[in-house]
Amino acid sequence: MALVNWLKRHFVVIAGLLTLGYLLLPNIVVTVFSFNKPKGRFNYQWQQFSTDAWKDPCGVADMCGSLSISLQIAFWATVGATVLGSMIAFALVRYRFRARGTVNSLIFLPMAMPEVVMAASLLTLFLNLGAQLGFWTILIAHIMFCLSFVVVAVKARVMSMDPRLEEAARDLYASPVQTFLRVTLPIAAPGIAAGAMLSFALSFDDFIITNFNAGSTVTFPMFVWGSAQRGTPVQINVIGTAMFLVAVLLVLASMVVGNRRNRQKA
Repeated sequence: MALVNWLKRHFVVIAGLLTLGYLLLPNIVVTVFSFNKPKGRFNYQWQQFSTDAWKDPCGVADMCGSLSISLQIAFWATVGATVLGSMIAFALVRYRFRARGTVNSLIFLPMAMPEVVMAASLLTLFLNLGAQLGFWTILIAHIMFCLSFVVVAVKARVMSMDPRLEEAARDLYASPVQTFLRVTLPIAAPGIAAGAMLSFALSFDDFIITNFNAGSTVTFPMFVWGSAQRGTPVQINVIGTAMFLVAVLLVLASMVVGNRRNRQKA
């Protein structure tokens, strides 16, 4: 009876931990198999513990080259989408103009639209413009589909801002630029950072839109897909584990910074 009561009291926590464990299970499998030494071409069965792949993560031809391309595209797509998306979010919240409601609705289209539809549409656009498929077409495509996620994240933050803070800054003779840099931007920074991190993850991970508009350029997801047809080198697991660890460290760092700021305010 005591056990049943304890389970009832902690049901939500237990369910949350089980769900989190289920979501992290693929990452755990990838991490474990990054230390495997398979006998064949496919890294699907555990054979022998080895750190060879970690010692030589670029041991597979063209893998680090494709990784470098993906990181470059993700970085510049994040910069472009974050700058444009933040400006759009501020415009939608702060200004009244014709077709504002229509623009608000259209912002959600790339998020709701199947990726294959957007990929085919972008490919048609590039072909009609006579653009050569490659790095730049991928970058433009990534900025376009990441834009909506940044707008939604920043818009939610801007809508929750107290306008009296900016009014107080203007009352203290702050110029519009000073008000924006010292009041508005720091308050909107968490939303902008969230949109930027989401954009980077979506861009780096994308396969469908990239595959349609890549031409002869090979990104890391495309390399993984191609390798899966011939064999899966252990180095793929190494790169996946490293990216996961970097993401976890970034989240932990943001939590530490947030906690310090809350202590300082208290």
